[in-house]
Amino acid sequence: MAAAKSFLNKESIREKLENAGVEDIDGAVKELDSMVKKFIRQQEKLAQPQPNEAYESGSPFLEEYPDYEIDRLPGWIKDSLQDARVIGNTKQTVILPNGLKYQLNNTLNHMNGGEWTYFTNSVLNTSYKTSGEDSFAHKIRKIHPTPKPPQLMRDIITFFTKENEIVFDYFMGVGGTLLGAGLCSRRAFGIELNPEYIQAYKMAAREIGCREFECIEGDCLKILTDSSKMKSLLGDEEISLVLLDPPYGNMMSREKTGADIKVYGNVATPFTNSEEDFGNFELALFFEKLKESVEDVLPYVKKRGHVVIFIKDLQPSGKETNLLHAKIVDKLNEIPNLNYKGMKIWADQTAKLFPYGYPFSFVANQIHQYILIFRKEKQ
Repeated sequence: MAAAKSFLNKESIREKLENAGVEDIDGAVKELDSMVKKFIRQQEKLAQPQPNEAYESGSPFLEEYPDYEIDRLPGWIKDSLQDARVIGNTKQTVILPNGLKYQLNNTLNHMNGGEWTYFTNSVLNTSYKTSGEDSFAHKIRKIHPTPKPPQLMRDIITFFTKENEIVFDYFMGVGGTLLGAGLCSRRAFGIELNPEYIQAYKMAAREIGCREFECIEGDCLKILTDSSKMKSLLGDEEISLVLLDPPYGNMMSREKTGADIKVYGNVATPFTNSEEDFGNFELALFFEKLKESVEDVLPYVKKRGHVVIFIKDLQPSGKETNLLHAKIVDKLNEIPNLNYKGMKIWADQTAKLFPYGYPFSFVANQIHQYILIFRKEKQ
């Protein structure tokens, strides 16, 4: 604003207008003066605190709910509880002086309405860094062929859970889910077949100063059906979110062809050499075993808890569409107590592009993955 006021030096403006050959100098100066004054008034108005009528009409939260269990509230409400008010006929809406609102009857998460709306956009474009502090220890996690960004997992976890609830990942890899849970004040547990990946997760957690959660090394199908091991992890608590990035059939255990050779070399790159590794199953067996694993974990999931699964399609081959995401939806929808609720499409803008098919045929550079969302309906 100071810059706008100092700009209106009429003598300097007259001189510039004369040099520019403007004929009606007085008229031009008068019009410019009016425009600048109008701009300044607008800026001064914007700088004034705007009254929040909804907040002003509310009643103090602590007066309306003197015995409310404060730990049930999101941290951003607890931090401003003395200023929080409740509005509406049902007194279920908490509002802060800045206008942010939270519904007390929100059973899913601790988000305000704007955050909720943003997350439900079906397409997510990201460009997460793979170096420096913002990479969240990618230099450690990159021993895994497809490590998931902890920031991405954090945002998914934030939508499908409340603070301090339990997230479970039995294909934890190098711990993207567990790191994401630590970044948003949730608790997490993991299962992983490869001990090197577990060690990488622990190193990454220490690197970024994140809480280190308990992990079990072994075959998830065996552990999920071992009630004593599951109880050692969960106690008597229930899982709010199962967040999985399973190995996609035997895709990584095949020899590479075409442009993939530039990335991986002309060799197979399996996650492990174990026969228990989902990444070494043929696709038909993979679908069956994935369904079996979800059926096994479901008894530990709370009512209306969620199962969220990452999957990437294979390239079509002849009449085979290889739409893995659609096949998983159909397969898991066979589980009586689990309903498919929709998907998000994650586009990773950092993925390298190659001239697949050039110069003979279209072959897509698949930079996107599907995030499939299922909900348990009954206990």
